Amino acid sequence: MLNQNIPSLALLFSQLGLANSPAAIELYVRTHQLSASQNLHDAPFWSKSQRDFLISHLVQDDDWAIWIDELNQQLHMDAYKIQLS
Repeated sequence: MLNQNIPSLALLFSQLGLANSPAAIELYVRTHQLSASQNLHDAPFWSKSQRDFLISHLVQDDDWAIWIDELNQQLHMDAYKIQLS
């Protein structure tokens, strides 16, 4: 399979050492919501290696950055809903 290593949200979860099934991703997003002022990479639930991965790929602005941005948006969903209310 050629697309096995193309970045995706599921592969990002795998790279971060997290369960990456659709149900696991949905549960993680639902249970790890961040406040509007909390930066993704500063979240208390990341290990040092996870944090380093997120920061390095955002700085490089590579193919992972798109999926890290997507994760950031999903983990801030509740905060965005509150701001729109």
